[in-house]
Amino acid sequence: MSLRDQFRNAFAVDKPGAAEPNERQAEICDVVCRAVVRRGMLVPALMALEMSRPLNFVASQALHFFHPIISVILDGPTIEEFATFLEQRGSVEYLCQRLEHWDRVGPDAEEPEPTLSPEETQDQSTDDEPRP
Repeated sequence: MSLRDQFRNAFAVDKPGAAEPNERQAEICDVVCRAVVRRGMLVPALMALEMSRPLNFVASQALHFFHPIISVILDGPTIEEFATFLEQRGSVEYLCQRLEHWDRVGPDAEEPEPTLSPEETQDQSTDDEPRP
């Protein structure tokens, strides 16, 4: 293996945009975001997230470091899942989007079934004729 092959992915980064959490991570994020919105702390939370965007990996490592102390309040697997999610580059963007979503619909609203956007509904036309 050549030196070039060894360094090919050495500095690879994730794609820009929001991270894609797994089902458990999304559930944890929604619990956190609902609690923030319910307490009326949306603006300070968004400001803190935006200011700390470059440090999200450091924050995830801090959660791992303080795991023994935090586990007195929260269960261990939840802390580990949330910290693992924060390690992803787009996690702050995802949290900001979920905070804004729960602020729009209200923290006590039920999560509706995902609806298709207007572009997706146009792509799924029922007629059999080809589109120009």
